[in-house]
Amino acid sequence: MPKISYLFLALALPLLGAVSEPPISLWPTGAPGPKFAPGPEGDMTTAKDHAVAGRPVIRIGNVTEPSVAFYPAPSQNNSGATVVVFPGGGYRILALDLEGTEVCSWLNSIGVNAALVKYRVPEPPGVPRYAGPLQDAQRALGIVRSHAGAWHIDTHRIGVLGFSAGAHLAALISNDYEERTYPALDDADRVSCRPDFTILIYPAYLTANDDRMTLAPEFHVTARTPPTFLVQTEDDPVHVENSLVYFRALKDAKVPVEMHLFTTGGHGYGLRASEEPVTTWPKLAEAWLRSRHILDLIQ
Repeated sequence: MPKISYLFLALALPLLGAVSEPPISLWPTGAPGPKFAPGPEGDMTTAKDHAVAGRPVIRIGNVTEPSVAFYPAPSQNNSGATVVVFPGGGYRILALDLEGTEVCSWLNSIGVNAALVKYRVPEPPGVPRYAGPLQDAQRALGIVRSHAGAWHIDTHRIGVLGFSAGAHLAALISNDYEERTYPALDDADRVSCRPDFTILIYPAYLTANDDRMTLAPEFHVTARTPPTFLVQTEDDPVHVENSLVYFRALKDAKVPVEMHLFTTGGHGYGLRASEEPVTTWPKLAEAWLRSRHILDLIQ
């Protein structure tokens, strides 16, 4: 299957804002660590893959050249806040529209700039599935923060939003930001990669493999973990305990946290509307952002 242009996808899908420039390569001289891809980068969707809200999903796989694309909010209501978006896909693929470009469109509509990260998937054999993606996430946050002047964004209102495995990655960088997990390349690696706030939608992999009520060992929640917003459903096959356990860890560390649990809705709905009440989560997230003054316009 031919490689699909990330820029083409970003421009072809309906967005309220526009990409300010072509996606920025995270690693101009090549990503650190082993390079692994069973085949060329492209859409892995097949006829057997389910649609969401009656529409297909673009599932990009074999990503070895990660990048970040910036979507500015319209100037008339741009708050200066920015959210770095991590699509999910089990660390095997990236649901690039459902949990990526469509999310950037929503963020732009509420006055938030968006930065969409295409991180490496799938993971190479013999390493933690999140090792390469965490490097990509740290690098992406640094690049976004280092572009604050050019992109007219507030360096103190840069958050992360992730879905499923992307939520695991967003939670990971919310706790693993003190030191880069790779040798510094340039000034983007000398600014903080700590998010100022975190939004996790149907998170996966937050619990230990052998105990759903224990936090996964890669997480070290402290009082410096950013304020967090959580959404999940009780019937999520990935298990609602992911949110419950992380919520408890945040509460114990006295980190401001808001969690919304719903009875039904399953997993992988993105923000596509359905009859399930959980698809109202964007309104709840917007209210949370406003309550924390993240959407206040720059004076």
